[in-house]
Amino acid sequence: MKEKGFAMKKRIVRVGPLALGEGVIIQSMTNVRTERTEEVLAQIGRLAEAGCPLVRVSVPDLPSAEALKVICKKSPLPVVADIHYDWRLAVRAAENGAAKIRINPGNMEPEGLKKVVAACKRADIPIRVGVNSGSLPERLLAEYGRTPEALARCARESVKLLEDLDFDQIVVSAKSSDVAGTVAANRMLADLPYPLHIGVTEAGTVRSGLIKSAAGLGALLLDGIGDTIRVSLSGDPVEEVYAARQILRAVGVDKSFVEVIACPTCARTECDVVGLAERVERLTAGLTVPLKVAVMGCAVNGIGEGKEADLGIAGGKGKCVIFRQGEVLCTLPQAEAEAAFLKILEEMCEERRERK
Repeated sequence: MKEKGFAMKKRIVRVGPLALGEGVIIQSMTNVRTERTEEVLAQIGRLAEAGCPLVRVSVPDLPSAEALKVICKKSPLPVVADIHYDWRLAVRAAENGAAKIRINPGNMEPEGLKKVVAACKRADIPIRVGVNSGSLPERLLAEYGRTPEALARCARESVKLLEDLDFDQIVVSAKSSDVAGTVAANRMLADLPYPLHIGVTEAGTVRSGLIKSAAGLGALLLDGIGDTIRVSLSGDPVEEVYAARQILRAVGVDKSFVEVIACPTCARTECDVVGLAERVERLTAGLTVPLKVAVMGCAVNGIGEGKEADLGIAGGKGKCVIFRQGEVLCTLPQAEAEAAFLKILEEMCEERRERK
């Protein structure tokens, strides 16, 4: 496996106030009819509150393209217009305030693509080249089959279509519902000089889709690949934001949070590990302070296993040990230990907030 950071440094592409190519940016997509502007804006508002910095909306027809006038003006987030096939909709979206256009250049007639590029140049907005394994051209399917090689080749050919029109404000995405195929195709594209948007498309419901996305996005992010991400889930798009944040935290991209580690419990468990860990998570939810907290079920292994934690608690027979980076702070009766532990935790969080 290639070491994290092997991917080529990307040029910076600006989408509204955002700089793609600096860090990893989460995005999501609305799932109501775009012409229902108030519903769309309400959903975008919820995404913004959840911490999503970028949103995409589907533009399947002219009413949707016209609705962008209101949506883009009132949206608290930069709006990406998602267009398939019809270059006229892409031009209208650029004229109506979209911060980025998503198209598949290979699916547009050449003269129409020229007009899309011209409109994006006038509006000074980028284009995301979006290809997926479900819409590969027959020519590539005949040569490569439905493989990662075909997906990567399609993306490169689409990028070249824009470059030949003297356009370089490009973001690239190559997606499949197959996890291994998505990972392989994006590794093949890692040398491109443009930011990569990564995701496993049509991943599924919140539970199964999160697992597939974590596997695929995690592999790429650990390789240093990916500048924006979307966790594509069937359901409330706000769940995509929460899921994406958890993935970024799991791979170490996002460290500005309270991480709660807890033992899986066994016959040695002497305290309510599950309940306490859940209470700690609720207490620290939303805090943007880097802190690792350990909730361990027994004092036999707990301190050693949790020694890298900033603060930890380990259960014992009628008593709990509270420790800090492996050093015991105190031993208290179980009835008193949880309250003392949570009080110390609150004080540490406050101290780090002030320091930050």
